[in-house]
Amino acid sequence: MNLTVDRKTVLGLLLAFGIGVLCRAVSIPSPAPPVLIGALLVVAMTLGFIGSDAVLQNLG
Repeated sequence: MNLTVDRKTVLGLLLAFGIGVLCRAVSIPSPAPPVLIGALLVVAMTLGFIGSDAVLQNLG
């Protein structure tokens, strides 16, 4: 199993983490869903985007 991490993925995760930390530090509402089902929806959308990108790259 080859576990390579794309640079864009790492930068995206770091940016998301940074935004979360900044929102907490400045006491402004986080731009993320406050409930578990909303967070799972975001994860599902992200996985769908990544999966469809991989499939489309393999087709073309």
